[in-house]
Amino acid sequence: YEGTDNAIMILECRDSDSPLSHARTFVDQYHREFGFELEGRDLLIDDFRVRAIVPGATPAPPPSVPSLGAPPAFGSCRAYFENGWETVSTYKFEDLKPGHEILGPAIIVQSISTIVLEIGCKAFVTADGDLDITVQPKKHEDDEHMDTSNEDQKVEIKEDPVQLSIFAHRFMGIAEQMGRTLARTAISVNIKERLDFSCALFTNDGGLVANAPHIPVHLGAMQSAVRFQVEYWNSEGREGINEGDVFVSNHPQLAGGSHLPDITVITPVFHEGKILFFVASRGHHSDIGGISPGSMPPHSTNLEEEGARIVAFKLVKNGKFQEKGITDILVNQEYGGTRNLKDNLSDLRAQVAANNSGIRLLHQLVEENGLDTVEAYMHFIQHNAEMAVRHMLKDFAAQHGTKTHAIDYMDDGTPIELTINIDPDSGSACFDFEGTGPQILGNLNAPPAVTYSAVIYSLRSLVGQDIPLNQGCLAPIE
Repeated sequence: YEGTDNAIMILECRDSDSPLSHARTFVDQYHREFGFELEGRDLLIDDFRVRAIVPGATPAPPPSVPSLGAPPAFGSCRAYFENGWETVSTYKFEDLKPGHEILGPAIIVQSISTIVLEIGCKAFVTADGDLDITVQPKKHEDDEHMDTSNEDQKVEIKEDPVQLSIFAHRFMGIAEQMGRTLARTAISVNIKERLDFSCALFTNDGGLVANAPHIPVHLGAMQSAVRFQVEYWNSEGREGINEGDVFVSNHPQLAGGSHLPDITVITPVFHEGKILFFVASRGHHSDIGGISPGSMPPHSTNLEEEGARIVAFKLVKNGKFQEKGITDILVNQEYGGTRNLKDNLSDLRAQVAANNSGIRLLHQLVEENGLDTVEAYMHFIQHNAEMAVRHMLKDFAAQHGTKTHAIDYMDDGTPIELTINIDPDSGSACFDFEGTGPQILGNLNAPPAVTYSAVIYSLRSLVGQDIPLNQGCLAPIE
């Protein structure tokens, strides 16, 4: 698109000589990558690549070999597959001959690698000595093949520790992939090189499921932003949340923000007209207006002096990027608008693209495992984090007592005081900031979301288990 920084390579449309077919292909690819379209923009050809193919002699196919059946195994071992523990035969790759067939489950050992043959798969040694593996399609016994009109027919999903670990890493992997997409498609130094951003997944009520370990102050803080948007747009008189909408906000006091340069982009994940999850990305924009460049003036005395304040705005509406609307917000400010609108718009598009990559991966996860299973393990992971924090607090109380207190001071003498009272029976705790100084006439005040973020990050750091940082970490905390 003219005026943007992201070129997308497309293939020549062989089924049509019209240049409009190339345009349609580009728009489809752009929508898949970014999740929206730009209206009223010309399409520019950035470069044109020609690939030449020179016909040559076609190599003869390898001769077929008769089946020799299964080769003798050199041993056996126990391995964990989808049906549980199995005793499987092991084979040395160098002992295999053309025509040998091996049925899974089995393990084939090479000098530099190990091949795990899954249940129902078959490996055949070709005439060239290659291993041709036939993979049996996976059969789901989930809600896709059930009549869900009767609630009694739903199978209860029980928590499995191995699956819990797998899903925890899958959720975290999706959030991390969102981050890689954001870094790749952004243009500003802050996001592309300094990596000042965070990405996360949420349940349909805005509960944090997994937050990739990007920036500590963002960890846990985005949950407040997501829940505010859900409540705001679903309140009476609002437009509601529709498929093709993407929300943006940054207000620290009203909308769960951290500070104004940290802009949060939130996208609902729909399936068959129903919101299943939310994905969100928060990135630090280099400038959004205010009395000084960078939008973090050390001498500001009110929020308006720091730049644009966004409580709730639909950045994308019905699949269309609302460039004019967000431009008006960023430019028309009392103390001066953004000094780098081009980077703002590019980074916002990159954040939408990051969310869109998370949506694709979540849909893929649902297709692989079934919606009921994915939703169940989202809640299992949150519950697991809650129990990990409760056990940690119980251990802390047993070693150090049920009450602890600390106080520190800012440069101007303002106290930051915290008293923690732990219930040794339930593992819950009350974090009491009574005694902390009032807000100051400056820019060092911590909004509610940052306070939550500091608490959840500290708790996660004390837990000696490999768990995703999520809503469950704060469940025992008052």
